[in-house]
Amino acid sequence: MAMNAEHLLTVGATLAEGPIWVDDALWFVDIKQQRIYRYDPATDTRDDWAAPEMVGWVVPAERGGFVAGLQSGPHHFDPKTGAFERLAEIEPHLPANRLNDAAVDGQGRIWFGTMDNDESADSGQLYRFENGAVSEAEADKVCITNGPAIAPDDSVLYHVDTLGKTIVAHAINADGTLAPARPFLTFGDEHGHPDGAICDAEGGVWVGFFGGSAARRFSPDGTMTHEVRFPVSNITKVALGGPDGRTAYATTARQGLSPEQLAEQPQAGDIFTFRVDTPGKPVLRAKV
Repeated sequence: MAMNAEHLLTVGATLAEGPIWVDDALWFVDIKQQRIYRYDPATDTRDDWAAPEMVGWVVPAERGGFVAGLQSGPHHFDPKTGAFERLAEIEPHLPANRLNDAAVDGQGRIWFGTMDNDESADSGQLYRFENGAVSEAEADKVCITNGPAIAPDDSVLYHVDTLGKTIVAHAINADGTLAPARPFLTFGDEHGHPDGAICDAEGGVWVGFFGGSAARRFSPDGTMTHEVRFPVSNITKVALGGPDGRTAYATTARQGLSPEQLAEQPQAGDIFTFRVDTPGKPVLRAKV
């Protein structure tokens, strides 16, 4: 099924990422501009906060507020005060790395990845953050980790290697470790680079494609079921929300576009929307 996305919100973000639907609003970040955003579609109002470092993601916390993936590690973020509190330090020996994308599973664990901010070294590692402790996940190092996307029954974690243009699937063991990877999807140059990924309520995997002007949904067996086209090149990630969970919100980026491309794509870095058949799964709260 093919469809087109509609423009929703002007942001002009350098690298908008990490959209999630929480408490009747869309939250997302601009990594490079170090900002966290909240958008309420019902009232068409937007709030934003400055982060002290590059921020890859925010997820809601069981204790209230959010956990924010800052460059140096996860921090608790309180939108009421704008304050950040460090929860863990990640990779102090790799100052060129930053946190990039994350998801929360049914046990309240945060799965997140790091990446080389210069996008050249294979220094990106997948981690899990559980009850205040961070450990390396059983996944190969890559340059740019993305996703991860987690199946609604917590049985599978999909790990995206953006520069390698591949997605692998790991079974999640009962103890929270990952089984060895199995191939899931590989893409050609014509598709663009697979970026952020999420799972919907039926286990379908939505993937944004950087440089591909599209977001695509794949069934658990790897069959593409939907393709959504955009008037901009860099689609970073999709969130599913709204009153019925069937409104999609997509973040995009201006990063990497030439002045000529930016002139042709004045809406690059903005938020787009479209409707889907299968609702999203609720965004879970992290136990930290």
